[in-house]
Amino acid sequence: MSINYMNKWTEIAVGLILVLIAVIGVFGAYTPTWAAATWVVLKGGIVWMIFFIGLLLLLLGISDLRN
Repeated sequence: MSINYMNKWTEIAVGLILVLIAVIGVFGAYTPTWAAATWVVLKGGIVWMIFFIGLLLLLLGISDLRN
């Protein structure tokens, strides 16, 4: 029995969504009430984790397109 992997288009789509969520979370939340909360989240690394997982999925999807 083989393990089902995400296809290349799903990897690219999920990667783009995660990267956009991270970018919007960082740059879209700079109002006076949200700036402190965004800084706390950034220190916790959740946004960075989402960004790098998304970037990894993008790279894997693009790599699969070449094959």
